Amino acid sequence: MAKANSQLKKIIIMIVIAELAGIIGSIFTTPAIGSWYASLNKPWFTPPSWVFGPVWLTLYALMGIAAGIVWHSKSKIKERALQIYGFQLFLNLVWSLLFFGLRNPLYGLIDIVLMWIAIAATIFMFYKVNKKSAALLIPYIIWVTIATALNYYVLVLN
Repeated sequence: MAKANSQLKKIIIMIVIAELAGIIGSIFTTPAIGSWYASLNKPWFTPPSWVFGPVWLTLYALMGIAAGIVWHSKSKIKERALQIYGFQLFLNLVWSLLFFGLRNPLYGLIDIVLMWIAIAATIFMFYKVNKKSAALLIPYIIWVTIATALNYYVLVLN
């Protein structure tokens, strides 16, 4: 029972950290959605604006669960895996600042490509620690792949 409680505490801590990154990112995102972002030419596959909040809320929760599982593991590489995870989470936050805060799709594109690579590296490292934790990040990399394409087309179309 103590082991389960310990893992649950680690998962909750990591969910809170991931969701906080999302909340901080939303400080830059929210003001730009109705004004700058709404005025941009976007590709045909752009999801409606209301989809982004629930999707990111879910993705941050999945990221936190995955990171909590890795943190709780006894793997010798968990620290390195969590460092890479932290780096991709940092890049995630920076993307909101660059793309929405600075309204700079070029810098956003550079960041999101680096973020995609860091997410792939995180999935690879998490897989070595715990296959389920890696699987929890698959929706995240799929969504960031779509976001990368959106970022690219916003840059090209505007």
